[in-house]
Amino acid sequence: MTAVSPELLTRFDVPGPRYTSYPTADRFVEAFGDGDYVLALQQRRLGTAAKALPLSIYVHIPFCESLCYYCACNKIITKHQDRADLYLRYLAREIDLHTAHCGKGQVVSQLHLGGGTPTFLSDDGLRDLMALLKSSFTLAPGGEYSIEVDPRTVDAQRLALLAQLGFNRLSFGVQDFDPEVQKAVHRIQPAEQVFALVESARTLGFESVNIDLIYGLPRQTSASFDRTLAQVAQLRPDRIALYAYAHLPDRFKPQRRIISADLPVASAKVGMLASSLDAFSQAGYVYVGMDHFALPTDALAIAKRQGRLHRNFQGYSTQPDCDLIGLGVSAIGRVGATYSQNAKTLDEYYDRLNQGRLPIVRGLALTRDDLVRRAAIMALMCQGELLFESMEQAWLIDFRQYFSAELAQLQDMADQGLVVLDAEGARVTDMGWYFVRGIAMVFDRYLQADRNRTRFSRII
Repeated sequence: MTAVSPELLTRFDVPGPRYTSYPTADRFVEAFGDGDYVLALQQRRLGTAAKALPLSIYVHIPFCESLCYYCACNKIITKHQDRADLYLRYLAREIDLHTAHCGKGQVVSQLHLGGGTPTFLSDDGLRDLMALLKSSFTLAPGGEYSIEVDPRTVDAQRLALLAQLGFNRLSFGVQDFDPEVQKAVHRIQPAEQVFALVESARTLGFESVNIDLIYGLPRQTSASFDRTLAQVAQLRPDRIALYAYAHLPDRFKPQRRIISADLPVASAKVGMLASSLDAFSQAGYVYVGMDHFALPTDALAIAKRQGRLHRNFQGYSTQPDCDLIGLGVSAIGRVGATYSQNAKTLDEYYDRLNQGRLPIVRGLALTRDDLVRRAAIMALMCQGELLFESMEQAWLIDFRQYFSAELAQLQDMADQGLVVLDAEGARVTDMGWYFVRGIAMVFDRYLQADRNRTRFSRII
């Protein structure tokens, strides 16, 4: 990895989208409803995509047994398993409605269970959910089948069940190993527990193990986070996701329990990020992009080297660009040139399914300009290069004329050493990969017109 100066990190520490989609979800409108989504499903079924392109599926499990104060996810805190049993019955209804419109047995090459805490489900609940999915869709051999795991909810025996059910990738929520930080965010999980689970996962043959870390949490210091980084290097997961904590207590009520005075100052956060980049580099990790690191032998790092990296609502993926069906409360999907999102509350989600309707409450039909700009942004985010001729042939545009204002902005980034601009296109430099969100923001028409970016997390 290229050394990144704290000065450059500070300069580009501005709010911005993560670009799991373009346009971003804050642009979805309520005028797009379940009827529009059904039409997109039917068009997929009648077109060539249903046979030629596999699906990706995301299932949102919103339940958690305890509250993590930093969390900004859509979750429900409960210890009552019967709530999950009811939820699974409604998920079955939603899946049946999908297969009625897009056909049963569609091939799926990527499945991800997120939350909340997917491992809140009982063993029987996990078995029932996977049986339901396998009876409604065809899970392709060699696909990516992943689940987010709260280490406090599993043991070696549960991991064995996950492997038996077909999951081949795990993501453990670690955040920080320091006991004082864990106490401040109400998430106590000893490092020894995580180490034992990762060892069990390797013994069971999971293809990839990811851990999530967050810097900028209360009571974190440069010294304490350095200790966590040393433990991560010792743990040596296949992948690491390193996120900056965004303190937005006005938007996310759980964060109001965090004492603002306990948060590290901005300069300390930048120092933690710089230390992380150096530590992961020393440990042999490849910077994939957008806060993600992987060992050189991991499929994600290989896909980046070979130019096969893709990005969707689930983040970076080795799977080809494809339609995504989102299942469960608040889940987001993409079918054809549309995005859609389910109801965000259980009551509304259940009510719509009781009416025999898909629980879509908002979405977006993309314009041609949206599609052109999405192609440009994803090329930068995934391949790290934007070739003018390829874009012109694909979209029948004069690139330099269509994006004249954007190219002028890129020139400033070229002067900073973040991109290389020449007659053929724009290429992200090794240094520029750390700021690829900022580079992509140049092509975001909505963001350029709207300077109120405080709703987004900071890009550093």
